[in-house]
Amino acid sequence: MPSLSNTVLDDARVAVVGDTDWTVAVADGLRRRTDGSVDSVDTAAAALDLVRTDAVDAVLTANELGDATGIDLVHEIRETTTLPVVLGSAAGSEALASEAIEAGVTDYIVVDGAREDGVDDTLRRTAEALRAAQRKQTRRDRARQFDATFDDARTATWVLDPDGTLTRVNEVARDMVDVDTDALVGRPFWTLPWWPDDDTAAADVRRLVETAGSGEFGGAVVTRDGVTGDRVFELSVRPVKDERGRLVSIVVDGMDIGDRVDLERELRQSEELHRVTLNNMTDTVLMTDEDGEYTYVCPNVHFIFGYTADEIRELGTIDELLGDDLFDREALAESGVLKNIEVTATDKAGREHTLLVNVREVSIQDGTLLYSCRDITKRKQREQALATLQETARDFLYAETHQEIAQHVVDDTGSVLDLDAGAVYLFDADDNHLQPAAQSPGMRAANGPLPTVHADGRDLTSHSFVEDEALFFDDVHADDRLQNPATDIRSAAYIPLGNHGVFIAGSTAVGVFDDVTRELADLLAATAEAALDRVSRESQLREQDRELQRRNEQLSTLNRINETIREIDGALVRSETREEIDHTVCERLTADNRFRFAWIGTVDAATDTVNPQTWAGAEEGYIDSQSFPVAADGVEPAGRAAATGEVTLVSNVAADLRAAPWRKDAISRDFLSVLSIPLVYNDLTYGVLTVYAETPDAFDDPVRTVLGELGETIASAISASERKRALLTTSMTRVDYAVSDRSFVLTQLADAADCTLSYEGGVQQTATGNYVFVTVEDAPVDSVVDAARALVLVDDVQEIRGGETGGVVRLQLSKPFLATELADHGAILQTASATESGTALTIDVPGSVDTRHVTQFLRERFGAVELTAKQTREQASEHGFYASVLERLTDRQLEVLETAYYSGFFETPRGVTGEEVADSLDISPQAFYQHVRTVQRKLFAALVDDHAPVATAHAD
Repeated sequence: MPSLSNTVLDDARVAVVGDTDWTVAVADGLRRRTDGSVDSVDTAAAALDLVRTDAVDAVLTANELGDATGIDLVHEIRETTTLPVVLGSAAGSEALASEAIEAGVTDYIVVDGAREDGVDDTLRRTAEALRAAQRKQTRRDRARQFDATFDDARTATWVLDPDGTLTRVNEVARDMVDVDTDALVGRPFWTLPWWPDDDTAAADVRRLVETAGSGEFGGAVVTRDGVTGDRVFELSVRPVKDERGRLVSIVVDGMDIGDRVDLERELRQSEELHRVTLNNMTDTVLMTDEDGEYTYVCPNVHFIFGYTADEIRELGTIDELLGDDLFDREALAESGVLKNIEVTATDKAGREHTLLVNVREVSIQDGTLLYSCRDITKRKQREQALATLQETARDFLYAETHQEIAQHVVDDTGSVLDLDAGAVYLFDADDNHLQPAAQSPGMRAANGPLPTVHADGRDLTSHSFVEDEALFFDDVHADDRLQNPATDIRSAAYIPLGNHGVFIAGSTAVGVFDDVTRELADLLAATAEAALDRVSRESQLREQDRELQRRNEQLSTLNRINETIREIDGALVRSETREEIDHTVCERLTADNRFRFAWIGTVDAATDTVNPQTWAGAEEGYIDSQSFPVAADGVEPAGRAAATGEVTLVSNVAADLRAAPWRKDAISRDFLSVLSIPLVYNDLTYGVLTVYAETPDAFDDPVRTVLGELGETIASAISASERKRALLTTSMTRVDYAVSDRSFVLTQLADAADCTLSYEGGVQQTATGNYVFVTVEDAPVDSVVDAARALVLVDDVQEIRGGETGGVVRLQLSKPFLATELADHGAILQTASATESGTALTIDVPGSVDTRHVTQFLRERFGAVELTAKQTREQASEHGFYASVLERLTDRQLEVLETAYYSGFFETPRGVTGEEVADSLDISPQAFYQHVRTVQRKLFAALVDDHAPVATAHAD
């Protein structure tokens, strides 16, 4: 029997099912004659377990099984797998064979027990079944592989007939076109909508298909329009042949290579950018071998060294360029890179450059060392200039004037900017000019003396200042605003220094202002501007300190003066007489060395001089040594104040020593400043107060103002004391005047009403207005009331009593009545009788008051005034009683009393009732009677209390 080794059975595992002679013999033959493995089981269930676990490659089964038939087992196996199954039966028949084939058996054998030739035939046919199953599996695997390739989501695939017509297309290709691809089947591939509608593309695709038709592989690149732009496809074609070598189909694969194309384009652009960058960057890259021989020279090497790449190679090794012993080779080997090695190299023109060199180990072609060189010459110069600039800034800290700073800037222009010409203009705001404050010898030699520049923006210097604009010129002669065309300066910079001026730097060479020099010039100007700002601020602070100190001194002086004024005001309230007032003022002004000397004098109209009345302080015979004539010029300040009626100041007596004799006498007594104040109240002069200080300029504006107000206060106090004295004195001068001035209110009213008006007392001055009672004669009271209301001087009029031939009215005036004004001067208006032609006045002037003052007042008040009568008389003592009664009454009580009196309430028979008087006063009758009883009580109290001794004496 031939051996079955090295057959398909050697690598197979076969399940033998059944307990028959045939199955036993077959299992034994497989073990003996093959290298495969055999599993012998008796039942169909056991066989199914092996099949379901993929433990066997083929099944040999008898039809006679204890728990089932072989046909049943085949049915079970075919539900899950396509394993080859060989069925053997000793009772073979065509019916059994048909049933077996229908069940899906691979082969059916009619066996004859355990004969050797029957076993051999079984093994052979089993091997053939395995080979057929393997071929079928291979075809299925290939079909699956093709399907996997065909359905690749990254590739579009088309299957063509050998004539190039479409038979099949995958999903990727379907998505590329917006048509029904099934309708395209059978059409030539090169006419389909996947390709651009042009002859060139169709011809390329057709040639590609023809290449495959001849049995060769081919490829092409096609560009087609896409939704988001052009898409580039790389097409590959391969022929598919059967086992006889006949062409059965053509497969076309298409892959979108747009990203790859873009990447290649970007790579080319990157290479171009790299090339341009290397050609234009200022850093230079060199590569050498271990011996220093160049393997690569960057094309931009000329930026630093001035040589071309070929000239660099001709120099020799890199040591010739960068010097020997540039770095430690062992240190480089240890770290791999050495950075920022500072070295000095000389370029082709012989100029030295400071370089920072990085050395790195590489392995690029033949190069092992890479050198990158950066030129830091400008940076080193900038660092040196900044160090100098820092020193300049320190010098600025000690400068105290703008001139010093300007000189520092000019002195440091050479060391900071490496320029020999520098100048600084400073702005003079008073003249609106830029003045040259400092210039270097180089500027003077190249340009000559610098002129003053008007800040009008017309030339370069003033334009830079006015417009606050820095100007840099490679050649300043190209600008038509150049003020001095003859200057040798070529390169120039004009940089404003804020509000302070302009910094000018220049050179006789052209184009010296590179970026670094411009930056340093700006820094120098900015540093100078900051220093100028500091000096200005400090100057302002010093001035503010001086002003604050001056104001503090003024405030202290003013406080002392105010304290003195308060003391004087308090003392004036307590003073009873003019002598007390004068003495108090002089004493208070000179107390505690406030002022050196003070005196008060009155004007003698007969001699036209100021006569001293009271004084205090260090007089030292000054009054006795002087006469004080009243004159507007050339006399002692007291006489000038009396003449002009204005405060007179001499700030420094010694300033014009020979101008007047009184100055020598004043200086000899340390009277170095003088203030003279006229004592005026209500246009009436009561004398002159003169104060002397032992320092010049002792009377500044605040002090003058306060003392000027003091003069009015003193005059008011004197006026009040004289009024009081007038009420108490028994000596009186009665003066009659005829006033023809028609501005007097009673004259205007008499003329308007065509009547005679008389005032015989009853004037009131209250918070609500000025009131006066006037008697009407020869006219109806109603017409007088109507005429009064038409006058501007009359705010209101009220009929008190009257009829067709006369009566009494109360006038409310817009200005104080004449009686009040005369009272301020110490005089008493007894009567005033007015007609349309003029007014007659009767005035009592106390003996303490000069009648001429009253006459002067009336003439200033009315203009045309004639004194018609004058007589001296003794005043009854009852005037004191009258004054004491008035002091007891309130303004309202006096108003009720006078209204009742002039209404005729106290006459017999009564002219009016109390209710009528109350109604005229707009009060209730009860209030009227209460006021009357109060006035009566105060009158009787004054009569009884103040004159009780007199009454007792009469009783005796």
